[in-house]
Amino acid sequence: MELANYALTPEKSRGRLYADFTNVIRSPFQRDRDRLIHSSAFRRLDGKTQVFAYHEGKNYRTRLTHSIEVAQITRTICKSLNLNEELGEAIALAHDLGHSPFGHAGERGLQNAMSKFGGFDHNIQSLKIMTKLERHYPEFPGLNLTWETLEGTVKHNGPIKKVTNDYLKNFNKQYDLDLKNYPSMEGQVGAAADDIAYNNHDIDDGFNAGFFTISQLRELPFINQILTDFEKSNPGSDDKLKIYAVTRNMIARMIFDVMRNTKNNLKKFNIQSDADVRKQKSLTVDFSAEMKDEIKQLRSFLKEYFYTHTSVARMDMKSQKIIEELFNVFMNDYKLLPMDLRGRLSSCRKDAEAAEIICEYIACMTDMSAVEEHRKLFDVHTRF
Repeated sequence: MELANYALTPEKSRGRLYADFTNVIRSPFQRDRDRLIHSSAFRRLDGKTQVFAYHEGKNYRTRLTHSIEVAQITRTICKSLNLNEELGEAIALAHDLGHSPFGHAGERGLQNAMSKFGGFDHNIQSLKIMTKLERHYPEFPGLNLTWETLEGTVKHNGPIKKVTNDYLKNFNKQYDLDLKNYPSMEGQVGAAADDIAYNNHDIDDGFNAGFFTISQLRELPFINQILTDFEKSNPGSDDKLKIYAVTRNMIARMIFDVMRNTKNNLKKFNIQSDADVRKQKSLTVDFSAEMKDEIKQLRSFLKEYFYTHTSVARMDMKSQKIIEELFNVFMNDYKLLPMDLRGRLSSCRKDAEAAEIICEYIACMTDMSAVEEHRKLFDVHTRF
């Protein structure tokens, strides 16, 4: 398939930070994807919360299954828009690498713990994983991914106008990621696919958890229409089949909407190159105003019936407490940390440097490893 002028081809790549071998079988972006899939951080996503904690059921989404769903949707949209599917897939697989255990509750815990030391941002943690924390090669730290994959991952939520994090600031001096401008089309597709995936799999997971019913879902007019059409064609279907019909149709509607609206934007902004995409004052890959309104209604519904449900709120409270207590106990006594980390901490001259190392350590944990670590440290009846 011939790619569009505004797509990123391997020939346009700005390359890697460190000199690396070339491969005649795989493109640079395929190699990025493969390095990400083979990373420890990617495997750990299977043990990290999306909304439900690890012990609450094997059929709920994890960060790993979510990332796979985002990658699948990204490839679909990229193919339709004649963009680079391989780059889009790499960005999609990398976009949640830096998430802490326990989802957003864990992230809030680390943000609170790190409030005196520059805060915590999972996108910057993703950058650290890709450029420092994963060690697969003797020649360089990190995975040595292409500029395009790093840029699309770090900026998948949009431009970064003000850089406050020291690691991002220093890395950007070494390898300028063009932080103030929008990411590539492929990066923007990854962000839209992220929205499509989590909005719809939260309908599925929330329903399966018993937090709301089909009747309550009908409060949303666009979902009521999907259900009405499905029931006419498939009388007698059970609620499980109905929820699959809802998510299947909603995903398709969102994908077609973002494709149509993006094609309109390409014409409206007269996009001719990837540079034109980055220089825009708004997203090129985006939902229509009508779809944004539907998404807003859906998010409001999920907040009322799902995200603020008592069982979720209680687990969030426990999760945030675990993260904050782990951080505080390690900051107060380095001897409680693994020996390899204690060696790194011994050379720290400032509390902020130690806090950064401890934060990285906790952020890389799975839900289960964080719970076990907390139990070993605070339960007097547990040996280690």
